[in-house]
Amino acid sequence: MPNKLFHLFAIISSFIVIFLFSGSTTLAQGVVKAQHGDWQISCDTPPGASFEQCALIQNLTAENQSNIGLSVIVLKTADKQASLLRILAPLGILLPNGLGLNVDGKDMGRVAFVRCLPSGCIAEVIMDDNLINTLSNGENAIFIIFKTPEEGIGIPVSLNGFANGYNSLP
Repeated sequence: MPNKLFHLFAIISSFIVIFLFSGSTTLAQGVVKAQHGDWQISCDTPPGASFEQCALIQNLTAENQSNIGLSVIVLKTADKQASLLRILAPLGILLPNGLGLNVDGKDMGRVAFVRCLPSGCIAEVIMDDNLINTLSNGENAIFIIFKTPEEGIGIPVSLNGFANGYNSLP
């Protein structure tokens, strides 16, 4: 079982790398299959995979710092047993503070960054029912990255269309 999970996460990781990192903007290379409010469903077949993988994606920039952007990615694992929330943040951020999340004024906590690539740093979490429901029923989220221990940069994320988009993921 651990080998199967490792293989699954390796496929998903390579999918995200190929799927997202095409130049300085985090624009998906996959085919946009649907638009749900402010979210897109994009699909692509990762190298070496025998199936198409789809993700719910929103690309954003900070309101007052257009050079700081995030990509918010939600995808279901191949076995459909779990959903992952991945955030691609820019290089140059303070990693130990992690990534904060606030939904409709409620602090949801922080998650650590798991790796950095030439295009940015990735934080990820396995989504539980509480997080899925919060995002599905919320209106606005703010992802917070840190330049210094004291200076957080909040990047607003519209949750308009999240529920329909999430429910439409194959």
